[in-house]
Amino acid sequence: MKLTDFNFPDKEIRFGSLLDIMRGKGFIFAEQWDYERAMFDLKMPVEGDPGVFYLRVPVFAVDGDIPGDETTVKLMTPILGRHYYPHGVEHGEEENFPDHIVDKCKQLLTSVDEEL
Repeated sequence: MKLTDFNFPDKEIRFGSLLDIMRGKGFIFAEQWDYERAMFDLKMPVEGDPGVFYLRVPVFAVDGDIPGDETTVKLMTPILGRHYYPHGVEHGEEENFPDHIVDKCKQLLTSVDEEL
């Protein structure tokens, strides 16, 4: 599910600054990157739900290489997905996301947007 209510797409920021902001909000920057693209993930398990929800914020390099602190990156549209073992994360619009998960994502993204 794309979360389009935010001014993320096309915002540019230094990767080191973005990394600090995202880590402060609980996002991780792990092994899912190359020199041009990266993904910040926030894992949101829900007790009693077989799936695990992930809020993902993709970025791509405009000037420099990821993960350089001085690299300029452009943010893309955030995505909410649900992980199903063993298949992976599904981001489809037909997925039924609980309201409290969507609300939590919107609050986090608003908070990130304010710090950008």
